[in-house]
Amino acid sequence: MPGPAMIYASAQTLARGRRAGFMAALGIHLGGYVHVGAAALGLAAIFQYVPAAYAALKFAGAAYLVWLGISILRTRPSLSGVPQAALRSARRAFFESVAVEVLNPKTALFFIAFLPQFVEPGAGLAVAVQFLILGTVVNLTFSSADLVVVFLASSIMARLRRGNAAGRWIKIAGGSLLVGLGLRLAMMRD
Repeated sequence: MPGPAMIYASAQTLARGRRAGFMAALGIHLGGYVHVGAAALGLAAIFQYVPAAYAALKFAGAAYLVWLGISILRTRPSLSGVPQAALRSARRAFFESVAVEVLNPKTALFFIAFLPQFVEPGAGLAVAVQFLILGTVVNLTFSSADLVVVFLASSIMARLRRGNAAGRWIKIAGGSLLVGLGLRLAMMRD
């Protein structure tokens, strides 16, 4: 089952094109390093002990995803059938993706729950360095899956674009995926 980052990258690809999908995957990747760094510094543990902080970040992230989805749904297709959001710049997809990943408390909890299982306090490397190395490996692995999703969504989009009303449906699919992802995040029990 695809994770939120994979769904987000595919939604950006469908709504804004392949270049935006790649920039979204890059933004998710770089945003993941915020969580890797936080785990290395022990900051992510705050979410385990302060549920209100976790809930606040979760709802902020969910609201942001819904807002992004609605923004995409409100754009008008250009004459080429590509939504105007794609024509503006993939740079926007990058910055939005960094924010989406940083505002994802589940990523922080994943790194704080998963990485310590593989850290050896008595090893020759400091614990924080081990966290950084392991987090980098995990983040690169996740990002490679996101890139595969961008390629797949892009090829699906190219096939759909051959139809007359495809631009409209691609925009609706991308925006709806983001709204649905935001609502799912808000409704999830922790």
